[in-house]
Amino acid sequence: MKQIPLGSTGLMVSEYCLGTMTWGSQNTESEGHDQIAMALEHEVNFWDTAEMYPTNPVRAETIGGTEKVIGNWFARNGGRDKVVLATKITGEGNGFVRDGAPVTGANLREAVEASLGRLKTDYIDLFQLHWPNRGSYHFRKRWTYAPQTTAPEVIFANMTDVLQTAGELVAEGKIRAIGLSNESVWGATNWVRLAAAMNLPRMAAVQNEYSLLCRQFDTDWAEFAAMENMPLLAFSPLAAGLLTGKYAGGVIPDGTRRVYTPELGGRVTPQVFEAVAAYLGVAARHGLNPAQMALSFVRHRPFPVIPIIGASNLEQLRTNIAAADLVLSEEVLADIDTTHRHFPAPF
Repeated sequence: MKQIPLGSTGLMVSEYCLGTMTWGSQNTESEGHDQIAMALEHEVNFWDTAEMYPTNPVRAETIGGTEKVIGNWFARNGGRDKVVLATKITGEGNGFVRDGAPVTGANLREAVEASLGRLKTDYIDLFQLHWPNRGSYHFRKRWTYAPQTTAPEVIFANMTDVLQTAGELVAEGKIRAIGLSNESVWGATNWVRLAAAMNLPRMAAVQNEYSLLCRQFDTDWAEFAAMENMPLLAFSPLAAGLLTGKYAGGVIPDGTRRVYTPELGGRVTPQVFEAVAAYLGVAARHGLNPAQMALSFVRHRPFPVIPIIGASNLEQLRTNIAAADLVLSEEVLADIDTTHRHFPAPF
């Protein structure tokens, strides 16, 4: 697996990141550990988790479970120094963690300390803010999105508080870098501006959704990521499994995510299966595995991007990792472009 820089952090990471959010619910600890072993075998050294995981669905009794699965791996097998580990503070709106309190400097420190304990490590490579305090247009909220009218100076004061605490945590060796998730360009711009003005840690990456079916990142965000060297950590690059074709015709196979979350976070719409069929047709015409085609497309966008690959079994993970060997031809890309113009926003 090719190793690439993680923005300007100085960290070198695999060009695909291992997603872990099913470990502890849809997947057992043993299955999660089998996925870790396969990832390491293929030099996938970049792993992403969060304090609120596992998902599908998020439940109060499982909060922190995925981090514990990873921590138990390190306790039994060692090798922490061979991994670039990312996790997240949940933030405002999720009542299962800190009663849905917003991200503050104090909450950031509390979350870091708790994650360190569950992960059985003394440092976290990338600590991300899972949700901005201002709300977000992600996860299908863009259809009704209305920006907050909070006074900017209030928002900037909170950002300053968080960045100052992040600086302390970096100085203490507890985190190496800080990043964003489900963020907007306006938000990222001001995080970067304030960090530069006060010589505090700079946001290193942003984790937003991106796939053939969800391409909100393609305009202003793409420019920002490229110009500021802030890589996109693309979550759901297979659109929660839709782009594999396993749900074609409305089928819900046993053990898949749709068993637990039938609408796949709002991705199942009246028009989505027509779009999926069109992309499956592109893959078939060119003799490609549809999952690998979708992942390779994301990986080779004209802005810095690392797809996050999750899997519910080893066969899926093996297929997804093999996408690293695929570069799409101009003919395939032209076919994808035509399909995108027919189905620009299917959910």
